[in-house]
Amino acid sequence: MTTRKRKKSLLTLPQSECASDQTDGDPLKRPSQCQSDKIPVLQHLSPYFSVRESVRLSYSFFNQPCQDLAKAFLGKVLVRKLTDGTELRGRVVETEAYLGGEDKASHSAGGKRTERNTAMFMKPGTIYVYPIYGIYLCMNVSSQGEGAAVLVRSLEPLSGQDVMRGLRAAKRKAGAKILKEKELCNGPSKLCQALDIQRCFDRRDLATDTEVWLERDPEREAVCAGEVVSAPRIGVESHREWATKPLRFYLRGHPCVSVLNRDAERQMQSSTDLHNTEMERTV
Repeated sequence: MTTRKRKKSLLTLPQSECASDQTDGDPLKRPSQCQSDKIPVLQHLSPYFSVRESVRLSYSFFNQPCQDLAKAFLGKVLVRKLTDGTELRGRVVETEAYLGGEDKASHSAGGKRTERNTAMFMKPGTIYVYPIYGIYLCMNVSSQGEGAAVLVRSLEPLSGQDVMRGLRAAKRKAGAKILKEKELCNGPSKLCQALDIQRCFDRRDLATDTEVWLERDPEREAVCAGEVVSAPRIGVESHREWATKPLRFYLRGHPCVSVLNRDAERQMQSSTDLHNTEMERTV
């Protein structure tokens, strides 16, 4: 969560065993606070997208420690419903955890509470949207822990790609190249553009909101933590020891991840190989 002016699977909780999610199928009826541009829909589904009805995640899912929530987000489906009824969907493939007061790279470092970061101190599942570079936005979600939140860094587009492409194009220079599907949401500001996440979404409840929510795909089996790479966060290099802490999490080998960390991947592979060798010796 930088303060600089520049710049196919579901994961469980951090334990090695898989677990199911708590869900809630009764969203709160609340009026829309933002108006989205109406863009014609050309139905385009990812080959990984399930046509079965997905299950919305409730407060109990968000009510967990920040690092656990950042990992649990991976593989879940972020849904954005536009004013014309169009639903845009993207699978979360990359997140970052910001741990609150102790975390020098967090907007809430030292327990500082401001008008901008108020959402970080609200109940788990509260959306925190903030601007960067003066023109772009990033979307975070609060967790357990005073001032702690998860940054949603990258998505795999699942449905509504043509609408996403139109929303991205509206923010780009005329004549810019057509974006590949993997480029639509492979960054925190890019996904906010592609899903039309607006500044006024700040402090809204992801567990109950009628315009944006998180789902679990019931056709997708959860996978174990071995498929998740843990690496240092992006854009926090000036925050000393906190710059190197492995608080960024992404699905290994996924093409929609914003930035790969080959060193972390090699270390992860070495650990896996060592574990497998030890297991073979015990057989």
